[in-house]
Order: sequence, then structure tokens, then C-alpha cells
Amino acid sequence: MKTSIKLALVIFFAGIASFGYAQVNRDLQFYRPAGQEGLNVFETGKQDTVPYTGLKVRVGGDFAMQFQALDQSNDADNLVDLGTNLNLPNANLNIDVQLYDGVRMHLRTYLSARHHEESWVKGGHIQMDKLDFIKPGFLEGVMKYATIRIGLDEVNYGDAHFRRSDNARAIYNPFVGNYIMDAFTTEAYAEVRGQYNGFLAVVGITNGKLNQNVVVNDSTDNKLSFFGKLGYDKQLNDDLRVRLTGSLYTNQGKSNGAFLYGGDRGGARYYSVMHTVADGGSDFDGRLNPIQNRENAQLTAVQINPFVKYRGVEFFGIYEHTSDGVADGGFTQLAAELIYRFGGQDQLYIGGRYNTVSGEFYDGAPTAKVNRFNIGGGWYLTDNIMAKVEYVNQQYDDNGWDGSKYQGAEFDGFNVEAVIGF
Repeated sequence: MKTSIKLALVIFFAGIASFGYAQVNRDLQFYRPAGQEGLNVFETGKQDTVPYTGLKVRVGGDFAMQFQALDQSNDADNLVDLGTNLNLPNANLNIDVQLYDGVRMHLRTYLSARHHEESWVKGGHIQMDKLDFIKPGFLEGVMKYATIRIGLDEVNYGDAHFRRSDNARAIYNPFVGNYIMDAFTTEAYAEVRGQYNGFLAVVGITNGKLNQNVVVNDSTDNKLSFFGKLGYDKQLNDDLRVRLTGSLYTNQGKSNGAFLYGGDRGGARYYSVMHTVADGGSDFDGRLNPIQNRENAQLTAVQINPFVKYRGVEFFGIYEHTSDGVADGGFTQLAAELIYRFGGQDQLYIGGRYNTVSGEFYDGAPTAKVNRFNIGGGWYLTDNIMAKVEYVNQQYDDNGWDGSKYQGAEFDGFNVEAVIGF
């Protein structure tokens, strides 16, 4: 008995030691680094700089906690009073596995989120930058430029999703909030990406469903969604980098494919804004979803993103237009973000963001408009720890909100967020 116990202890501690070594040697192939090192990384590149040494498991996590001090009002004077206090902290569990040379798996679980009290698998995918598992050197000339992704995860529409907070993964976002019209959905998809000398092309399909099921009925059409991106991203010299992309997402079905602006299961970043005393509100209030009727909509969305980095100065922009082919409604989003990073390792930053959305929910509806302004700054205490503070002001304008809780509505105040990502 004693011998078996000793043997079990040896095996246990050997396993712990090997896991610890795997965690020390955490570099994966074709992977966006966690922490400050991953700033301004969009699609993973094709630089084959990490040697394959066998199966490798990387366990990581994200943690975010906000101290919120917001006030709000509307014409009806029926909104809840917002106190000054801490929000529910967010947590993610990330597992990334180097399965084979050029083949990597990603899985993210929301351990704590505003919209889900229980742990929830956000999504995952497999990424193939080499096909040597078929035969050594198989399609090597093609895979030198191509990447294949398959899974149920966030769709690569636009560039804003690379800079947004994904529940607790807030370490790439210079502010607390995401954009007003927040393009983010997790759907079953397949994507092929090509990169050559700064040029980028993406083609993909999804099944258009947020909640996966196989049940059909008289209103089910199950048409696929299509997405794509074309762009150019180049470090022109030591000081200057430029990137310009255009993205498209479209679905012509009427029973699915309308989740692009309502597919985030983490919830909005500003807690309890636009909640009424009588009826409460949604975990997604503060955003604008241009699709009001998911059961009868045909979504087409276009997003154009310029990005310029000159030394410590960064500019990121959004021009986005959505249309509903059934209701004949449409919205346009504009955003401009200017960040200045400084310090010995660019660990400090200050910046501002202006975001506006305007349009009609259906043909003939009055115009509804939302404006938001952020100003703030942050500090990367280490590569994986940051703190940020912001002032935010959001206003609901025009006649499209008449008769609703958003008529004459506004919220403003300060947020402080502490973030860990590793």
C-alpha cells in the first residue's frame, strides 16, 4: 500500500512539474499574445517564428473589475438611481493548445459575466496555418500565405472586435465601454484567410445561428450568412504603420442571421443604464441593435476601418452601415479614436473616442440618434496588469425615441477598471 501511495505521489508531482514547464514555455505558433504585447494585433500573421516541439497546452485567464460612478436622466424621470460602487467582476478561462505543427485550438469560457450567472462556453475554434498533418509539405506553397479557421466562435467581421472588451478580456481596450453598435456574435463558421506583402483577404460562411439547434418549422429557412474582408496592413518604416480594411456581413434569410449586434452573451459594459424603476431593463441597454425583429429580418452590414500608428500616436476609425432588407430600416455608425502612448515602454496612455449612430428602425420611422464621448487614460503596470479611468457621456437624440424611456435620455460619469490578462 505504501509503495502504491509513493508511486502515486511521484506521478502527481511529475505531472505538476511537466505542467509547470509547459506554462513557462507558453509561446504558441501564429498566436496573438495576451497582455500589452498583443496590442494592435489584428489577424494573426504568417511569421513562422515558434518551433514546434510537440503538444503544448497554454492555460490563461482574464479578470476585470469596474468601479462605476454614473448618473442618468430622461424626460419621463423614471430611470433608476445609479449609485457609486463596484460592478460584478468578470472572469474568463482561456485554453489554447498547440495540437500539431501549424495547428492550434482555442477555447474561451466565461466564468463570470453580467448576462450569465453560470459559467458559459463563449466559443472556440481550430486554426490551421500548415497542413503537414496530411503529408509533410502538403500545399506548402499555398499555406505560406493562407490560414483556415473552423469553429463556433466570434466572426471576423470588421476590425473593432479586435479592440473591444470580450467580457473580462479588456486588456486591449483603452476604454471601459465598447462601441454603441457593437458588432460581435458567436456562430458556427468556416473562414479562409490569405495574406501577402501587407494585403489581406478573408472569405467565410456561418450558419447564422447564435443558439444552435436542428429543429425546423414553417418559418425556418436556415440560409447561410456570408462574411468577408479586404485590406492592407503594412509597417512602412520604424515609425509608421497603416492599415485599411473593408468588411461585409450579409444574410438573406428571415429566420436566422440577425445576431451580429445582439450576440454578445457577456452583456453591456455600463451596468444598469437606461433601466426604469417600474420595469428594470436589459443587460444590453446602452448599446443600439439596429435589428429589432430577429424572426423577420435580412441583415446586411458593411464596416470600413482605418488604423494609423505613428510612433506613440494611434488613430482607429469606424464607418459602418447596416440595412434590414425586410423592414427597410438602416443605421450608420461613425467612430474616431485617438490614443497617445508614452513612457519608456509605452506603458502609459491618454486618449479620446467619439462615437455616433443614426438611422431608422423601419421604413418611414423617425430618426433615432445616439452620441457618446469618452476621454481617459491608463497604465500597464506590467505586461499583463493594467488600470484605466474614463469619463463617458452618452445622449439619445432626435424623434425616433419619442414615447420611450430613451426620450431625452442621458448618462454620464466616471469609470475605473482594473484588468489582468495572461
